[in-house]
Amino acid sequence: MLATTELRRGPIRAVDYRCHVQPGEEPFVERHTSHSVSYVRRGSFGCRARGRSFELVAGSVMVGHPDEEYVCTHAHADADECLSFQLAPDLVAAIGERSEPWRVGCLPPLAELMVLGELAQAAADGTTDVGLDEAGLAFAARFVDVAGGRTRPARRVWPRDRRRVIDAALWLDDHAEQPIDLAAAAAVAGLSPFHFLRLFAAVLGVTPHQYLIRCRLRHAARLLADHDRSVTDVALDVGFADLSNFVRTFHRAAGVSPRAFRKAARGDRAVFCARLGGRA
Repeated sequence: MLATTELRRGPIRAVDYRCHVQPGEEPFVERHTSHSVSYVRRGSFGCRARGRSFELVAGSVMVGHPDEEYVCTHAHADADECLSFQLAPDLVAAIGERSEPWRVGCLPPLAELMVLGELAQAAADGTTDVGLDEAGLAFAARFVDVAGGRTRPARRVWPRDRRRVIDAALWLDDHAEQPIDLAAAAAVAGLSPFHFLRLFAAVLGVTPHQYLIRCRLRHAARLLADHDRSVTDVALDVGFADLSNFVRTFHRAAGVSPRAFRKAARGDRAVFCARLGGRA
């Protein structure tokens, strides 16, 4: 049995796969429907593709090419778990036109990919302020570089591109309370998501999603300091759809909970002293 959970939609689709096929069950032919890179985070399984056989373990990468057939085999009793990113054709073209990397079938655990695979999983779990679409795109781009045996040159940033990034950042700040993903922000800048992500990070030193989260946190800090709205209302007002995620993200950034921050902003010196290692 294969359990799938769609984590996000759009030009880069993220899917969580959990396979519970038992040893001895008859394998069957499957077909990739898009370009995809699937990071194996747990378990092991075999894969037959393009006339070759692969054994995948945690850290391996399964690569999909549209309309190619493959067969997964299972000689284990534990579940396999993968985080898969499926890319629209325009994203694949933006990352690189070469088709060879997308026809390798599978890759073994490689340090260059494992660290980004784990970052992507952290994004899926909500324990980092990197967006899941950003992490998936970075993972896919790094895969193309590694599988294609190339080093991507540093992009030269022209004044016009810097203006695009600044305008996009101002737009993100003005619309931070809205649900914005990488594709939407890239459309404002008139760029593909891949090129927008690279350009934004090159100019401002953070990804668009990181900047968006920090805008929301900045707005939240102001509301907590100046208003009596509940923490839940503040979270919703600035764009967080989930209270627990807001509290966790705020605490990670500020070192204190939103409630403690509000107390400190209103003169509770004990909170500041605790942060500075002193006594009230």
